[in-house]
Amino acid sequence: MNITIRPMTIDDYDEIFAMWQITSKRALSSADERSQIERYLKRNEGLSQVAVADGKIIGTVLAGHDGRRGFIHHMAVLPDYRRRRIGHALAEKAIANIRAEGIEKTHIFCYQNNETGQKFWSDFGFIKRDDVYIFSYQNADGSNK
Repeated sequence: MNITIRPMTIDDYDEIFAMWQITSKRALSSADERSQIERYLKRNEGLSQVAVADGKIIGTVLAGHDGRRGFIHHMAVLPDYRRRRIGHALAEKAIANIRAEGIEKTHIFCYQNNETGQKFWSDFGFIKRDDVYIFSYQNADGSNK
C-alpha cells in the first residue's frame, strides 16, 4: 500500500470530519465546524497534514502555533490502518513543520481516559506534565467561537 502525506486543505473537510466522527468524536466541538477549520488552516498554512492511501484519507493531524508554542489537535488514524507508523509519520511531519516556523516546543492535549493516545505520545517522546491544569473559557452564549 502506497501512503502519501500531504498538506490538509479545506477541500478535505468533509472526509476528515467524517473520519473524526469515528476516531475523535468526543473531542469535537463547534470549533471544528468547516468555517473554523478553514480559518485555522489559513492561519497555519501548510502545517496540518493528511495521510492518503488509494485516494482515501486514512489519517489526519491538525497542527499550528500561536507564535510561541506549537499545538497538535485531532491526530488520528482510521482503526484499520493503525500500527503501521502512519500516526508517527504524521506527528513527525507536523512537528517538523512547526519547527520550520521557528517554534521549538509543541504540545498535544490528550484526554485522561485515552490510554492509547497517552502511550503513543509518551513513546513518541512527549513528556506528560502534572504541573499544569487546563482552564477553558466559553462565551456566555455557550459557543466556543
